Amino acid sequence: MRFHVLVLRIFLCLALCTLASAIVPEAERSQAGAPAALHTATLWDLKPSLKFDTLCLLNALTGDPYYLRYYRAEYDRFSPQLTPAERDAFLSLKRILKDEAGGIISAQLSLYFSLAEDESLSEMIRTARDSSEMRAALLKTQYWSPGGWGAYERARPHLETALKALQRLQFESYWEKEARPRILKRIEELRPTLAKYNIVPSIERKLGGALASDHITVYLLLYSEPHGIRITGARFLTHVSYPFGIVLHNAIHEMMHPPYDAKDPAVSAAIDRLAAEPLIKDKVEHHDASFGYNSAHGYIEEDSVQALEQIVSEEFDMGRPRTYWKQQDGGMHVLAVAMYVLYKGALRDSPALPFSQWFVSAVKSGSLSGAQLSQTIEQFYSAPSPPAP
Repeated sequence: MRFHVLVLRIFLCLALCTLASAIVPEAERSQAGAPAALHTATLWDLKPSLKFDTLCLLNALTGDPYYLRYYRAEYDRFSPQLTPAERDAFLSLKRILKDEAGGIISAQLSLYFSLAEDESLSEMIRTARDSSEMRAALLKTQYWSPGGWGAYERARPHLETALKALQRLQFESYWEKEARPRILKRIEELRPTLAKYNIVPSIERKLGGALASDHITVYLLLYSEPHGIRITGARFLTHVSYPFGIVLHNAIHEMMHPPYDAKDPAVSAAIDRLAAEPLIKDKVEHHDASFGYNSAHGYIEEDSVQALEQIVSEEFDMGRPRTYWKQQDGGMHVLAVAMYVLYKGALRDSPALPFSQWFVSAVKSGSLSGAQLSQTIEQFYSAPSPPAP
């Protein structure tokens, strides 16, 4: 069932999630050097975006079968009108960013273009032609990756051609007619309910530090399915059709990337040790690459956030049923199961214990490896599911 698949797939955060940063970087802390004060409120802002919808639709316009199940109509509308050179440009985007780099087009481009002020196709084309300002902005963040930028540079000429093709085919007018009204209507439906959920303080307690802001911006899109995508700042992309519960889960999830500072020597060592665990290597090496998580480090971060998401969502009576992890992404997120069980147990004794501190200790103790890891997963699935909230 299409909606069932949607619910199971929404939290795909992609290989790029290893680049995202939820905790305030050192440079953004107070001038006195003291950690930023934790927030007490959550302010919600919901918006449409031509820019991000355009970048997300590129997935399907490459002809990728994974996305045609969602956007066959748009592909059938625009693809026949493309010139051979334009069609080759779309195919090259998939080859470079997905097939060769192991990423996802919409995720990487949305992350990068979130650093640009572009709002129109003309502005996006100019940025694709000369991305020096975007590169300079990216270098100042924790999102920078030489490999990621290298892939973007190889894809950039093809991106410019693809955007020019969409401009020629009057996609901007099409989006204004087909997407914006539907998105604005959904924003009015979601706004009053989201305002009741103060998720930022709970997230900050688990991360052990302040988010960049207590102001969360949600971009509702028509062409982002089946993904939820984190971009720079306290912002993320979600699909206009997702019900309230999915949007809330998406917000909790995306705001927690990354759940630790991967550059911290103790954390880095723990990640490397966990990456060598046979069960984790098996899940990374044997899954549908279109799901993302195509590196051990990306998989470990994603499963950490999934575990945290479940713990935080339960505080708002919005937790997932036990069967969720068995079905999601073919059941690959077994590490999330173990982390959820063990970290939740640790919080009962130490409610203020940050996830990163627990993570390092759990890896050192062997709780997340070998027989102990397998036993925790088995016990989780053998226990009866609690009643649905």
